[in-house]
Amino acid sequence: MTLKECKKEEKADKEFQKKFKFEGSINVLTQMMVDPAATEKRGKGKNLPVRRGEILDVIQFTNEEQILCRNSQRRYGYMPRAVMLHL
Repeated sequence: MTLKECKKEEKADKEFQKKFKFEGSINVLTQMMVDPAATEKRGKGKNLPVRRGEILDVIQFTNEEQILCRNSQRRYGYMPRAVMLHL
């Protein structure tokens, strides 16, 4: 990883912490997959866009309906638990 990429990731992580009021270090708890049968939706607000079959990093289990996740493009957002499958 180059220095430029590293700084870009640090900036994205800081923006995430500010936007979601997340304190502490960002740790991946597990990985989950979006249900291939789920309907694709665009993300709006703090929600992550849904893409069928995508593998997401779980950052926090926020409540019984949503999970805070990060996708492969290092974008953060909430995902509904109903469309998530354990690997």
